Amino acid sequence: MRVSVVLCTHTLDRYDDCRAAAESVLDQTYDDVELILVSDGDEAVYERYETDFGDRENVLTHCNDENIGLLESRNNGASVATGDVVAFIDDDAITDEQWVTELVRAYDRDDTVAVGGRMTPAWVAGKPSFLPEEFYWLVGVTHRGFGPDGNPEEPGEVRNTFGSNISFDREVFLDLGGFDDDIGGRKGEKNLQGGETELCARLRSEYDAGVYYTPDALVAHKIFDYRTDPGWLVDRAFWQGYSKRGMEVFVPESTGEESAFLGDLLFSFVPDRLGGLVRSPSVAALLQLVFLFVLTGAVGVGYLYGMYVWG
Repeated sequence: MRVSVVLCTHTLDRYDDCRAAAESVLDQTYDDVELILVSDGDEAVYERYETDFGDRENVLTHCNDENIGLLESRNNGASVATGDVVAFIDDDAITDEQWVTELVRAYDRDDTVAVGGRMTPAWVAGKPSFLPEEFYWLVGVTHRGFGPDGNPEEPGEVRNTFGSNISFDREVFLDLGGFDDDIGGRKGEKNLQGGETELCARLRSEYDAGVYYTPDALVAHKIFDYRTDPGWLVDRAFWQGYSKRGMEVFVPESTGEESAFLGDLLFSFVPDRLGGLVRSPSVAALLQLVFLFVLTGAVGVGYLYGMYVWG
């Protein structure tokens, strides 16, 4: 099984991290890996691709005619790929050397058409003591409560994994038309996030299949200093709430997992944290409990704003 990994970036400001991500893909223990490097309309980035990777075996480079955004860039990468499977990572991620091996192992299961893995944090600026694990999804990391049974250590089918650790049978991906570029990123008044959510909702609708989550397929996400700023996290939570409402409008069946997570948050995680705080008081535990409510409130306000905008 040949696996094509699509990696995109749009500016030289991120090139060093992108190059590190590319090298991690090329260092996989699995033999048949193809790397697709996409420059989103930046000729200087494309030239660096050619200089650093142009003579490397199983590497293809592509440059968009103009800046068109991440989702359409990924679609372009998938269109030139030659693999049986097309996988995606971000330009600030580092793959474990067994990542592709674990994805392929999951594809050996019957009727598996999409596979994703676990995102782990690489705290570039240090781990923030106030950020609860229930909200690690704000920084692109697999959170407490994720998984088929709410356990991120257990494999099984989920709606979707993070866009930086997700893969599809390439024929299925192309048949679905790839990512919908109207969903992700800023477009006019839209600030929707979650292109993988919308795509996987269509996957469920047309193929009656979800994404098989395998926690052994590991990708580390670099968490830079700005992502650990409390103000940035609250703003991120607001726009995530807005996005959830937008996704409900575009794909009504797409947000069931968020509702289940909210139930776990209120009736399981909060009581558990309260009990832990009573048993072992600490400043960090108190801050995390407080921030749990702050971020939940920010998501709620964003959702209400989304109702105002989207109806």
